[in-house]
Amino acid sequence: MTKLLMIRERIKSFYSRYEGFCNPALKFILAFITFRMINKNINYAAVLTSLPITLILSLLCSFFPMNFILVLGVIVILLHLYALSLETVLITGVFFMLMFFLYFRFSPKDTILLIMTPLCFILKIPYVIPICAGLVGTPMSVISTGCGVVSYHLLHYVAGNAAGLMTQESDPAFALEKLRVLIDALMSNREMQVEVAAFAITILVVYIIRRLPVDHCWTIAMITGLLIDIVVILVGDLRFETRISIAGLIVGSIMAFVVAVILKFFIFNVDYSRTERVQFEDDEYYYYVKAVPKNTVSLTDKKVKKIKGSEKNTASAAASEDGEVPEEKVQMDAPEYRVRRSGSINSTVAGNKNRTRRIKIPEGVDNRNI
Repeated sequence: MTKLLMIRERIKSFYSRYEGFCNPALKFILAFITFRMINKNINYAAVLTSLPITLILSLLCSFFPMNFILVLGVIVILLHLYALSLETVLITGVFFMLMFFLYFRFSPKDTILLIMTPLCFILKIPYVIPICAGLVGTPMSVISTGCGVVSYHLLHYVAGNAAGLMTQESDPAFALEKLRVLIDALMSNREMQVEVAAFAITILVVYIIRRLPVDHCWTIAMITGLLIDIVVILVGDLRFETRISIAGLIVGSIMAFVVAVILKFFIFNVDYSRTERVQFEDDEYYYYVKAVPKNTVSLTDKKVKKIKGSEKNTASAAASEDGEVPEEKVQMDAPEYRVRRSGSINSTVAGNKNRTRRIKIPEGVDNRNI
């Protein structure tokens, strides 16, 4: 455990020291993965799927706030869908406009959730999102997560029915028919509705439990949230016959628990065995505080200092320890001291083994008479 804590502290220290470089690098990686996933699933505009364009867009996102990744990702999606059909662009554009109104009004700081939700669906680990959102987010995270779920299912339907949506017909009635099909497909998608409801309930339950003043509240919140998420999805599957994969649900829940444990280790790693309850007061209130210390370890920077010395310096040091005065020292002190073999002068005297006397001449005495 100590080694893990040391690794965590080193990662935090590295990030705090090089934050100006880490943030752009992380945003570049997130933007690159986002654009690659978009181009892989809806690759209707060939010019946008090229690697240089993806790198340029990702590099551009690294210099702007996180919301810029979201805006640029929507633009890329609409350009792909424009190459598919105009009706698809209209429906998707209206949905994204409504999503922006809800998102920027209630949860503008949950950009990472809105981006990661479709990505986790593509990676087959969508159940990570509600647990992590409940642990580090707020109740308003329900909106950003729900928008992410709807975005994934909308794009998934478009990708699966691209052949029918790509037909070229100049008849306005056929265009209206495609609009109706898209809207009906979005509104009648029971799997999407079940997942939105399950994610919303899970986020709220996890958020409420992890804020309770009880020991191991985060662990209790993670386990409870996973169980509730599984139960709601299974009930929705039985009620609406959504045909959700049970194996995928179990594996995804296990992955969600592992990710949540890692997140807890970096954010909320505390030692309940050293919990203290403190009481104090001021002129108006009494305060009852429960203090739970964090699990931390202090890092010591090992500094090795190399001392290089000649043999002469080593011999001089040894002679000094024996009480002898090195010759170099006598010469260095020559302006202040006079060396004589014998004599008796009332002054400060220091001797050595050679019976050599070192005398300090007081000020005002003519040293030529000595």
